Amino acid sequence: MQKARIKLTATDSVKLKEVCDSILDISKKLGIATAGPIPTPTKKLKVTTRRAPGGSGRESYETWEMRLHKRIIDIQADPKALHLIMKTSVPKEVNIEMELLGY
Repeated sequence: MQKARIKLTATDSVKLKEVCDSILDISKKLGIATAGPIPTPTKKLKVTTRRAPGGSGRESYETWEMRLHKRIIDIQADPKALHLIMKTSVPKEVNIEMELLGY
């Protein structure tokens, strides 16, 4: 049987966990084998800017950081399960990618 790999990416780890839990609940209700959620390394995007817009005076900088949390879930590619997963409500902060893995 084919497998489906679901890649989840979000800036908010709490909302990411909620989406992962809802996917695992669907697979548990249907009795489908799952692997995950597997955490992958968090990507940190840093931007350094000057505080003073004029350029005169003391140089002082601020650093802003955005973290991208990622998870991977592998499930069996059951059409009913994939349909239910695609119908779940997902916050706009969470990005989902699905791909089918063939043998």
